[in-house]
Amino acid sequence: MTKQVILGAHFPGVNNHTVWSDPAAGSQIAFSSFAHLARTAEAGLFDFFFLAEGLRLREQRGKIHDLDVVGRPNTMTVLAAVAAVTGHLGLAGTIQATYNEPYEIARQFATLDHLSGGRAAWNVVTSPDAFTGENFRRGGYLERGGRYVRAAEFVQATRELWDSWDSDAIVADPARGEFLRPGARRGRFEYSTENFGISGNFTVPRSPQAHPVILQAGDSDGGREFAAHSADGIFTRHSTYDEGRAFYADVKSRLARYGRSPGSLKVLPGASFVLGDTPAEAEEHARHIRRQQVSPQTAILMLEQVWNTDLSSFDAEGPLPPFDPDPESPSIIQGRARMYDDPVAVARKWRALAEERHLSIRDLIIEVTGRQTFTGTPASVAAEINRSVQDDACDGFILVPHLIPAGLDEFAAKVVPLLQERGVFRTSYEPGTTLRDRLGLGPARPAASWAAARREHADA
Repeated sequence: MTKQVILGAHFPGVNNHTVWSDPAAGSQIAFSSFAHLARTAEAGLFDFFFLAEGLRLREQRGKIHDLDVVGRPNTMTVLAAVAAVTGHLGLAGTIQATYNEPYEIARQFATLDHLSGGRAAWNVVTSPDAFTGENFRRGGYLERGGRYVRAAEFVQATRELWDSWDSDAIVADPARGEFLRPGARRGRFEYSTENFGISGNFTVPRSPQAHPVILQAGDSDGGREFAAHSADGIFTRHSTYDEGRAFYADVKSRLARYGRSPGSLKVLPGASFVLGDTPAEAEEHARHIRRQQVSPQTAILMLEQVWNTDLSSFDAEGPLPPFDPDPESPSIIQGRARMYDDPVAVARKWRALAEERHLSIRDLIIEVTGRQTFTGTPASVAAEINRSVQDDACDGFILVPHLIPAGLDEFAAKVVPLLQERGVFRTSYEPGTTLRDRLGLGPARPAASWAAARREHADA
């Protein structure tokens, strides 16, 4: 059976994948930029618009650089504004489960779901570092195992809150003077676990989707298991064909133990794209973009993440350091960063590659840090995206343009029509459908059913 391709549009913010210095680049914070990307995605019939989140800017050697999300405004405020300038596009926002509380997050997403007519999605993430925690009253951080326990309980709590209203509780009958149906559940809730002890009345009646779509971003074993028992979709970095097939098979194999079918969890890698009229033109354009993304300063900063020492005296166009990293030294990085389990082994591997191919520091960083990129003509890119979906390497892609706000324009104009010609992408939005419907997820599973499945697995 032919699968339909799912497409999300990621608004990336400033980081080492966006090219803020390009003459065609615009503001990363002005609403006009968010509106442009969202309207382009909707014109291209995309499934959803996706916002990342950065709660503290990474510091390296005590300085802030453009290696992490800069200028990220409040996620929910942006999504609510985007809801007003779109009519069909899903609205997915990244919100922390480590530094928030279930009642407020459930309330925000239920409200967004009402305002948008059933288009809300929550990308659940956790934070492992005390540096970010310093921005919040509780401070500190949770170890990896603890933060996934909290996240699972957090999501379950929000589902309990969303289910606390019956779908037909509001009758609003002026003839009988009756607003709420007698005997209906009207928001009363109580939820008690290791991390939460909450009770009261939820103020937002059941929304169009009942449960906004739950996404999860994480590739660790804990993250995969969290997605299997608590999410509708998983945002992954495993976007190459072979890695994707292995990841897809692993994640989907975990669903049955929670009473779920393979189609109930969508695998959505992040990927960028570079188009050209010919393969050679696309490759040349891709090389130019990568050199824009990896400036000499960025190359040194990214190399420091492995060597864990100040390398500012090195020439980015010169050779790698001749010495190995010292893994025992205190980290020069605070905040979110690429981490390496064995930096000495990574350094030796990179040095061997650089020597073999005569690569400078900058050339090497360009080679080893690029994300999955579809590079080619519109026809070849459409074919590769379709191949990945039909061969179960993923269920679709969350596309990350390198330019804001117009970076998605060419894809929507040139690649989407080719996917439509193949019969693997919609030619119009189905009237009256929610995001959950569009993704093929079916009606929301009741909170009690999610909880029972997790208990049964724990007892098995």
